[in-house]
Amino acid sequence: MKSKRPKTATLYAHETGAIVHDWIEDRLHVALVYPNHYYQGMSNLGFQTVYHLLNQRNDTLCERFFLPEADSTGPLTSIENNSSLTEFDVVAFSVSFENDYLNIPKIFTLAGLPLFSEDRSETDPLVLLGGVCAFINPEPLAPLVDIIAIGEAEPLLADLISILHEKSHSKQAKLVQLSEVAGIYVPSFYRPEYTAEGTLEAIHSDNSVPKTIRRQYLADLDSSESRNFVQTEATEFGTMALTEVSRGCSHGCRFCAAGYVYQPPRERSLNILLSQVDKGLCQRKRIGLVAAAVADYSKIGLLQEGILARGGEVSVASLRMDALTAQDISRLHASGHKTVAIAPEAGSQRMRDLINKGIDEAIILRAVRLLAEGGIINLKLYFLIGLPGESPEDVAAIADLVSKIVTIWRAVGSEKGRVGTVILSVNPFIPKPFTPLQWAPMAEENSLKKTIRTLQSAVSKIPNTRFNHESLRAATLQAFLSRGDRRIAMLLPALAEGGNLRQIVKKYGLDVAHYVTRTRSQNELFPWEIIDQGMPKAYLWTEYQRALNGQLTPPCQPGCRRCGLCS
Repeated sequence: MKSKRPKTATLYAHETGAIVHDWIEDRLHVALVYPNHYYQGMSNLGFQTVYHLLNQRNDTLCERFFLPEADSTGPLTSIENNSSLTEFDVVAFSVSFENDYLNIPKIFTLAGLPLFSEDRSETDPLVLLGGVCAFINPEPLAPLVDIIAIGEAEPLLADLISILHEKSHSKQAKLVQLSEVAGIYVPSFYRPEYTAEGTLEAIHSDNSVPKTIRRQYLADLDSSESRNFVQTEATEFGTMALTEVSRGCSHGCRFCAAGYVYQPPRERSLNILLSQVDKGLCQRKRIGLVAAAVADYSKIGLLQEGILARGGEVSVASLRMDALTAQDISRLHASGHKTVAIAPEAGSQRMRDLINKGIDEAIILRAVRLLAEGGIINLKLYFLIGLPGESPEDVAAIADLVSKIVTIWRAVGSEKGRVGTVILSVNPFIPKPFTPLQWAPMAEENSLKKTIRTLQSAVSKIPNTRFNHESLRAATLQAFLSRGDRRIAMLLPALAEGGNLRQIVKKYGLDVAHYVTRTRSQNELFPWEIIDQGMPKAYLWTEYQRALNGQLTPPCQPGCRRCGLCS
């Protein structure tokens, strides 16, 4: 093993479960890169699952890379063997958050690799993009990478590795082969064309490649594990063993990309989950249950009881209010939970109906009372601002709802002898690809600033309440990157240096408003339509119209045939 940099050595020394293979030439050498720091990367279950899947293969070696800490010195090297990025056959980026795009140019610079694929040579590694950003909208990163994995890792890896392992083949020959594999997108074989107004007019491709790339997903979750195989305390979830309960969500919240790109909903069987829990309890006492909608798991009570019966503790990221029971809260309290998060998302019924939240104020206040009476000390509330058609009355309704929640929280807390804190977390609505609200604009920054000031002023008068909000600059950047096309790629190096978004965009002849605050027409061709999610665009448009008309759509059921994915 090569000598490690001090920080890398310290991180590695405090891990359990890492896999270190011998560097054998016959193996395919994969550098798995999370474009943020170790703390964030090792919190990501998808990243950990891909690492495990690759290293379970005898023909593959996978080592991890992260963005170095600000005070790190020396070259960029892997956690396992202190290898450099250029030593690998494949550099695979796992990207889950759009704002992490700005770390990718830094990683290429540290590695000494040309940023754009057209500038890399035959001897440079092939660069692959995976993670949820790859199948929401990969276009802003398309000019940087050679291969994009469209969908979940499990059904894609076998064919991908088989072709990449052919070391006698040229890069171009591999790309041609890969373009024939379901779920593999080779961006160099496609060319976008834009109108004079800057919208996408067409996506041209060679006749030998598919016109769109169909997202791949694992139909049977029981066929593969997904948990944090490598345990470390140097991460947000360092005190717990994470296990994935399910994928997808049936509720159809119209702003939520994860609720659409992970369709159809699937879950693991109870026996499989309890076997994963047993493995997790060998490392940590607390089991973190991970899913888009943990409370929707059909055997959630039995799963939680099984964890407690084994001497473990239960942790969930957030709770669905209409599914909450006193028993659920009792299990969380028994596991030592002091803070729980719920997501009303909007203060007015009009806005909740617009996003298809499917709950009313009575359900919210009932859930708050159950949590308070169940002994939970602190409560976190998630709200969106800047939703389409939001009025001053809708903003005032957020403060009014918070006031009602705090009144209950304080009353029950006083009876129990301890009044905790209600934390209000406010985030701007960002219209995401493949959601019904993808046609909607993001609110202007000045309008969002006014809303935040109004809420801050109102909440400051409510006792035992704390107000947090996302940076508007970061939210605007996220919207710009998530809705971008290939022209965005050339801006990434300047944006990575921390420059002003609007100035940089203007310098390159583009317009932030074109990407962020513009309402789309029904038939506009979106950059992300290179991907076929399996859900008709017409269905999403219908849902958008229902949103604008305040109409609810009930949760999908197997065989409902509304969108074509669950049938």
